[in-house]
Amino acid sequence: MRRQPGSVGLTPITLRSLKKEADHGDADERRYDLPNVHRQKKHAFMPDPRILLVIGLLTSSFIWYPTKVNANTSASFVGSINCKACHQNEYDNWQGSHHQLAMQTATAATVLGDFNDAEFNYEGVTSRFYVRDGGYFVFTDGADGKMAEFEIMNTFGVDPLQQYLVSLPGGRLQALSIAWDSRSEEQGGQRWIHLYPDEAIGPDDELHWSGLQMNWNYMCADCHSTNLEKKYQSDDKRFDTTWSEIHVGCEACHGPGSNHLAWAGKTKANRDAQSDMGLKILLRERQGTHWLTDAESGNPKRNTPNTQRREIDVCAACHSRRSLIAEGAARDGRFLDHYQPALLTEGLYHPDGQIQDEVYVWGSFTQSKMYAAGVTCSNCHDSHSMQLVAPGDAVCASCHVASQYTNRNHHQHPEKSAGARCVGCHMPEKTYMVVDPRRDHSLRIPRPDLSAEFGTPDACTQCHQNKSNAWASRHFRQWYPDPAPPFQTWATAFIAARNGIPAAGPMLVELITNDKIPAIARATAVLELEPFLNAQTVTTLPIALKDHSPLVRMAAMRLLDSFPAEAALPYGSHLLQDDVLAVRLEAARVLAGAPGAEMNPKGEALLDQTVADYVKSQRLHADRPDSRTNLGNLYLSMRQPENAEREFRAALDLEDAFIPAYINLADLYRAQNLSDAALQTLRVGLANAPDSAALNHSLGLALIRQGKETTALASLIRAAELEPSNARFAYVAGVAMNSIGKSQDAINSLQSAHLRHPNNVEILFALVTINRDMGQKNNAREWAEKLLALNPGDQQSRSLFYSLEASN
Repeated sequence: MRRQPGSVGLTPITLRSLKKEADHGDADERRYDLPNVHRQKKHAFMPDPRILLVIGLLTSSFIWYPTKVNANTSASFVGSINCKACHQNEYDNWQGSHHQLAMQTATAATVLGDFNDAEFNYEGVTSRFYVRDGGYFVFTDGADGKMAEFEIMNTFGVDPLQQYLVSLPGGRLQALSIAWDSRSEEQGGQRWIHLYPDEAIGPDDELHWSGLQMNWNYMCADCHSTNLEKKYQSDDKRFDTTWSEIHVGCEACHGPGSNHLAWAGKTKANRDAQSDMGLKILLRERQGTHWLTDAESGNPKRNTPNTQRREIDVCAACHSRRSLIAEGAARDGRFLDHYQPALLTEGLYHPDGQIQDEVYVWGSFTQSKMYAAGVTCSNCHDSHSMQLVAPGDAVCASCHVASQYTNRNHHQHPEKSAGARCVGCHMPEKTYMVVDPRRDHSLRIPRPDLSAEFGTPDACTQCHQNKSNAWASRHFRQWYPDPAPPFQTWATAFIAARNGIPAAGPMLVELITNDKIPAIARATAVLELEPFLNAQTVTTLPIALKDHSPLVRMAAMRLLDSFPAEAALPYGSHLLQDDVLAVRLEAARVLAGAPGAEMNPKGEALLDQTVADYVKSQRLHADRPDSRTNLGNLYLSMRQPENAEREFRAALDLEDAFIPAYINLADLYRAQNLSDAALQTLRVGLANAPDSAALNHSLGLALIRQGKETTALASLIRAAELEPSNARFAYVAGVAMNSIGKSQDAINSLQSAHLRHPNNVEILFALVTINRDMGQKNNAREWAEKLLALNPGDQQSRSLFYSLEASN
């Protein structure tokens, strides 16, 4: 059983206890589920009966979420040109926009790059760009590493860079990693650039232009064309991808237009009687609204609350970090019926919610005070030209009193300087794809003092790069001695959680249950709660499973995945009929393995249908090893080992270095008592991915099961070396050293790990018990003091400390 913070045991840690854990599967690497855009681990946490009782008491009555069905299903796509007659201004504004130029056929009119026998050198490869017989070509390294000629079929984007698509066998379009910097020469542009200038991306890398992550059909097409259908054929591994318009046209946002055209041809009386105007997506949430301004504070307030959120749902389909779960994204405008979005997870966002990885706009904007106040995308951006509705700070001044915010007393910078601009402080930029600066839409108040405390980016020092956070904080406190608390208030809890501090549990609970916190942050807090589940914190789970926000319900269902399916079933079964597909699919994935005897026939049929929907969503991406691994995990939970093995092997057939599939396939064999097959699978995986810490760790545990402790140790140590950020790997390696008599080596290794992970309870517990068992009671007592200081409310930590005190 995976040891949890707050439940430190008193027994010595030995190889026997490690083997017992290994016999129940690799608790850390046993099953990988990737239901979203991140890889989520399936843990082996088993709650004690008190936790199950608490959940049972709090979920004794379920909420029914009836599934909505859109009755308007007969509409078809007609093309943007058919909108022009009635919507001339909108059509003209759309012309030349990033949407209209999102993807084009490669011609002299559309290609911006230098194809005049231009050469570009990257990692020893010289690529050449040229024109022949009216076609555009590149001579570069292909998937086999050999130089060859490839024809450019399409352009992709226009500014600040333009990429190029190459057709490969199997209906694949691949995006070249060499792109054209379309900025002016004065801005440093008009040159070829590589999108990964600091990495050596070779043909065996998935980021190579011919590789998995540069495939247009999966990675790009859904957002750059209208009515995109990927149509991957698994049997012959080919795409028959289609679209209605090659670019982002009117119907990409408004839905198929045939019924609207029919409406437009009706008499006025008949038109007036049809309130939806024949549109599936009617964007009217700004109709009749305006912003009132408080004369004293200068803060604007919408005259009526925004209860629709349809507009941002439409925009989020492309302007978010998300995973497609159903095609036809813009046909009804319900974002979470077509996508599972990423939350504010580590690696994607900084702990305070600032953008880190390439996450686009939705995730940052929905955590903003502006979003909470009812601001929509089109308050600031023209929906058709994609330009700002007013130049510069005039956008902000359209709602905020300019005289209050444009004076130096507010921004403390010289007038008309970069620091005096609203976006300079409230929407700092981060550059992606080498030359593409994008603004953080969380619209936060800069707080250099908090950035210094949290280790997060600071708008001040992003401009004043030669200055420190201390310098910025000092000036900030001089200017604003009593600053208002930030709107985004979760950094302390997230940092504590990610550092394994036991006190994080109650802090996360407070976030989850506070309705004033943005839903995306509360949902993230639910995910962060997993390592801190105990009899107190688990009371939040049933509350989250009934939350009004689908994001929170979706996250709560993932958290319920920590429980065995049969234990989770009574508490999450109501989400099988949730109003939102993203939530229902999570419920299906988590509950699929529940025994049929636990459900009545109606409930079993409902589960079967929702599981079928989950399978359908994963089959959309049958070209992806992660989706095939997800299906393998599903079948594994449903006790269908043959189907699970087929999917894991299909994943490896698509990508022979896909680590999760090796680990999960090996665990399947272990469960079937095929230990030799499990070992062989892991060794094949290591041959293809020799620097995988997870594979080394899993191999070490597999060798322990076979009684090969000494051999196992080398693999466990290697895993800890390859991934020093993983405290669990370091802990297991230390336990293994101690168990074969290398106790001092174990202590040395664990002490080093403690410096990297000072709040890890397992490592501290190991240091206490190993020192105690070696007779080094003073050392053991010192480590026990640190353990108790970290976890003062834990009875077992106190018992361990006082037992050492008594033995002195």
